[in-house]
Amino acid sequence: MGKLSELEFVPLKAGEAPVSPVELEGYLAQLPEWEVITVGRENRLQRLFKFKNFAEALEFTLRVGKLAEEMNHHPALLTEWGQVTVTWWTHKIGGLHRNDFILAAKTGRLFSPE
Repeated sequence: MGKLSELEFVPLKAGEAPVSPVELEGYLAQLPEWEVITVGRENRLQRLFKFKNFAEALEFTLRVGKLAEEMNHHPALLTEWGQVTVTWWTHKIGGLHRNDFILAAKTGRLFSPE
């Protein structure tokens, strides 16, 4: 497995399943600041990013939104004063796909607190 932030996002094919527990563990090893949360029966990948103020948080939200639009894969974004919570998962499969981990890594690269 290569470095997640350098892997190519590949559109989901019909019938693909969520990542296996072994894949999940391997991907998470590259994303130490992310956590898996469960909502209902769906696993989701989530991270809280901290900022000095609302303007910086909003700017980051817009950068993540641009990435999401480019990939046509959209996270849940909660923007608050001084923080943004980003949650990735794949709706079509009701859980986590390799693409979610790739985009989490790319999201982390967009983060540059001063």
